[in-house]
Amino acid sequence: MGFAIADGPLLEDEWHNFDALNVPQDHPARDMQDTFFIQGEPGKVLRTHTSSVQIRYMEERVQNGILPPYRIIAPGKVFRNEATDMTHEAEFFQIEALAVGEDISMAHLKGTLARFFRELFGGAAVEIRFRPSFFPFTEPSVEVDMRLIGEHVPEKLRERWIEMGGAGMVHPNVLSNCGIDPTKYRGFAFGFGLDRLAMLKWGIDDIRLMHAGDLRFLTQF
Repeated sequence: MGFAIADGPLLEDEWHNFDALNVPQDHPARDMQDTFFIQGEPGKVLRTHTSSVQIRYMEERVQNGILPPYRIIAPGKVFRNEATDMTHEAEFFQIEALAVGEDISMAHLKGTLARFFRELFGGAAVEIRFRPSFFPFTEPSVEVDMRLIGEHVPEKLRERWIEMGGAGMVHPNVLSNCGIDPTKYRGFAFGFGLDRLAMLKWGIDDIRLMHAGDLRFLTQF
């Protein structure tokens, strides 16, 4: 679909992890209970999402005189100071996507997501539902629900609405922070947990299995 793969550092500065993404200074995500700040490294954090990769990509393109359209996915490991249980880990994997152009709309976002899930789950028919939400870096923001339809869909997933992650139209402030004119260009972005996608696709019921290094589990894939 024309998306390139982009990467960035695990140890990130607050500008790329928070400020450029329109996250206010007093936002709860900056508090110690969510973010790992690095002792002896002022302003450095373990990245809490791969959205920082989107910022670095746009900044680099603008600095090199390359204006949109852009289309990238940013898969990678992220870190949050969370209690570990069957569905939560302090380190996990995300996949985020960004598309910026002169005519990008919510319709492009919905169509891209439908194709993404259809391919991921083996060509099953997919329905997408948006619910209003809030993220500092998108406006409007939505939570994405997915429903798989068809006799070949696992019974646990068949015709059930499942919350997949967050998405929305890139906030104009984010484009401005990267040197892109928000009056000319628009974009969409979405982000999902790769671990969660794997759990749904293969019926894995404990996220901790993916990080335990147990070869009995890993060799199945």
